[in-house]
Amino acid sequence: MSQTTTAAGQLAAPVPIGVRLDRMPITPLHRRLTAVIGVGLFFDTFENNLSGTIGKVLQSGFGFGATSLKLVLAAVFVGQFIGSLTLGRIADRFGRRRAFLINLAIYSVFSLLGAFSPNAGWLIATRFLAGIGIGAEQALSDCYLADVLPAKKRGRFIAWAYTLAFCGVPAVGFAALWLVPLTPLGVAGWRWLFVLGALGSAVVWVLRRQLIESPRWLAATGRTAEAEHLVSQMEAEAAGRGLPLDPPAPAGPGATTDRFRLRDVVGPGMLRRTLVLWLFSVLSVVGYYGFGTLAPQIVAAKGYGIVAGLGFTALSFLGYPVGSALALPVVDRIERRTLIALSASAMVVAGLGFAYAGSATQIVACGFAYTLCSNVFSSVSHVYLSEQYPTAIRATASGAAYSLSKLSAAALPFVLLPVLDAHGPGALFGVIAACMAVLAGTVLTLGERTTGTPVK
Repeated sequence: MSQTTTAAGQLAAPVPIGVRLDRMPITPLHRRLTAVIGVGLFFDTFENNLSGTIGKVLQSGFGFGATSLKLVLAAVFVGQFIGSLTLGRIADRFGRRRAFLINLAIYSVFSLLGAFSPNAGWLIATRFLAGIGIGAEQALSDCYLADVLPAKKRGRFIAWAYTLAFCGVPAVGFAALWLVPLTPLGVAGWRWLFVLGALGSAVVWVLRRQLIESPRWLAATGRTAEAEHLVSQMEAEAAGRGLPLDPPAPAGPGATTDRFRLRDVVGPGMLRRTLVLWLFSVLSVVGYYGFGTLAPQIVAAKGYGIVAGLGFTALSFLGYPVGSALALPVVDRIERRTLIALSASAMVVAGLGFAYAGSATQIVACGFAYTLCSNVFSSVSHVYLSEQYPTAIRATASGAAYSLSKLSAAALPFVLLPVLDAHGPGALFGVIAACMAVLAGTVLTLGERTTGTPVK
């Protein structure tokens, strides 16, 4: 293991793996890992917005009623709730890389089977099972990038991964706009959307076989020699390219060697943090997926047809990658809690504008503004969640928080669609605004400061 030398020429204690990783410059390896994670997240966002985007099409094609539509929209999120809990535990016990391969394999198989759905029951079942596979994708990705990236650059590069990821939202919107009116090879266009998601994730599965295991996780589980080998290779790459590599600083508060157990998340020192994150996870989904999942339903409630609604939705969804890109220069400069509160407030303003928009231009403009603000919010939220727990329990503890967000997302159609049907878009966005206000106040007053701090 790397060691430092004292003034007397004696070797000091070995430098912890986490300290060595945090003093690293950004290397081509960091960029490759970020890109592979980002492409995998692309299909996560594709999946999360697929059912909502084509919900009206599915309802028309299968002739099912309001209850079946809610089940189709909710099924994938219920599956993700289970996936977040189980695959996060696998990642902490057996490694981040292995969990990545399991989750994408499950998603790819069942998304492909969903393309052959003969009825609503089959579709609901395959959406549920595909959700189990994709459920831990965001939690695993956030934990992995927090593990391998240096602290001072962590926010920016996680935001880069999500900038790639959220290209998946307009991608599903425009793919639906293109394919839904067609029947390529005699097969309904919406079925091809499931095929695209399945085949794309299969390609990502191959790419992820090349990922290195997290050195922090290896060190935390006692596999110190493997961690040492990987970090030495990373340091050699940096030195070989002439990148500045400062001597490791003495172990600080982020380099603790304390052992953590999962039950510690509700113990002294972590309980407040955990409660804040659980509340944050539940409420953030109302603002984020409340729009992404229900936008076509809201446009339909304004009197527009299916194809026109898909067009408005696809144009609005262009704000997702733009918002993630706008987060890049600020995510490591503005305290995470402040940026979360500001972007949540902007979502409220844009959402109310979308609710009361009276023309196609206003609908698209306000929808674009909403998705832009929501992805500044989303990018910084993913960074913030990744920084909260120690390596040994990070994936499981973060997965538990993410699982609550999936459960909340599953409930959205049953809570928000009745509000939309009974009271219109204004009341729906009033509910969303109230949730985002509580979220912003909670994070500002009770949340932990994390910007630029080492992870344990």
